[in-house]
Amino acid sequence: MRIAISSAGKDLDSNLDPRFGRAAYFIIVDAETMDFEAVENTQNLNLTQGAGIQAGKTIADHHVDTLITGHCGPKAFKVLQRAGVIIYTGAGGSVADVIEQFNNGELAVASEADVEGHWV
Repeated sequence: MRIAISSAGKDLDSNLDPRFGRAAYFIIVDAETMDFEAVENTQNLNLTQGAGIQAGKTIADHHVDTLITGHCGPKAFKVLQRAGVIIYTGAGGSVADVIEQFNNGELAVASEADVEGHWV
């Protein structure tokens, strides 16, 4: 299983970035081996519109099964759902903390977007 976490930095010690579409990075972790890669999201940081949609496409293009983030807007949510990505919102702490929370069953699957579009 490939898990993506919205992140402020490039490694497992980085803080989760609560803004999905405007996160600086996505840390993509193999849940079995804990191998990971950092994927830059800088192309979306300063977009006036569409950051969530583009970030959703980035996640889909990296064949991610699960996304863990702080918040996810409606357009990004739709893109991720169409790609079959399971979305968890409301997470916090470091990327490593979030993975532990996920593995311990402490996070709940999101059934809908939890913020309005253009949330910053």
